[in-house]
Amino acid sequence: MNPNVIEIREVARHFGDVRAVDGVSLEVGRGEALGLIGHNGAGKTTLFKLMLGLERPTSGAIEIEGESAHGARFRDVRRRIGYMPESASLYPNLSGLETLRFFARLKGASAAECIPLLERVGLLEAASRPVRHYSKGMAQRLLFAQALLGRPRILFLDEPTHGLDPAAVCDFYAVLREMRDDGVTVVLTSHVLAEVEQRVDRLALMSGGKLQATGTVQSLREALDLPLAFEVRVREGAESELASALVRVAIEPPQFASGRATFRCARDGKLAVLAALAALGSRLADFQVKEPTLEDVFLGFRKAH
Repeated sequence: MNPNVIEIREVARHFGDVRAVDGVSLEVGRGEALGLIGHNGAGKTTLFKLMLGLERPTSGAIEIEGESAHGARFRDVRRRIGYMPESASLYPNLSGLETLRFFARLKGASAAECIPLLERVGLLEAASRPVRHYSKGMAQRLLFAQALLGRPRILFLDEPTHGLDPAAVCDFYAVLREMRDDGVTVVLTSHVLAEVEQRVDRLALMSGGKLQATGTVQSLREALDLPLAFEVRVREGAESELASALVRVAIEPPQFASGRATFRCARDGKLAVLAALAALGSRLADFQVKEPTLEDVFLGFRKAH
């Protein structure tokens, strides 16, 4: 059995002179969660549409579960795919339940799934309420519910948490975790990089229609060799001793404010910094080591390319 559910080979999609997707090759394994990130206009949504068969590539090939995304047999594969667009126009006079039943008929899914799905996304109490009275977050949850119709084995989620409050974001990722545990393959985009950092297996960074890098968050950090950030809480009067201890190991002199010192060190200098801090003993109250954030990684790759 092919371990890859999605295989993209040198795919390009041009709109006149605009190269929305430009020579992208990517594989996604069965049961994997891939985060596709990039700035507005990077090509993420166009790549989604190509994988769904909604757009035809200018060149290259895409296979989903072994079938061409534009082949005659892709209709059967599509029934096993759930798609949540970044935004969609819903019929304002239909209730949430009527809307979901409408999508179920379109997808050939059982109407019996609708009530349990509305409960799963936290909309059961609003099931009979017209969609025109839904908040942005409620509409997003309804779109998520329609993506789950038919018990899909692949999920494409385009900015799925846009408009959700923090509690709803946690609920969304809890449902997604359950589906991943069941072997569902997930590809999602998000501008909220801190959200996806700990919730995907691998990242694909796009910029200008090109795929700039793929890998785990940690492997991408190491590839860029981004510095580590330290925050140290010092005892009163120990600032000068800390500054002296860090002369040879920190990238720049520490900055002091409210009894705390912040500084950066090269990744391969972490042990030397820890040794210097340990030598100060009780003159330090506490310290934290912070890895570069996913946003730091993303911006680092943009600058590099």
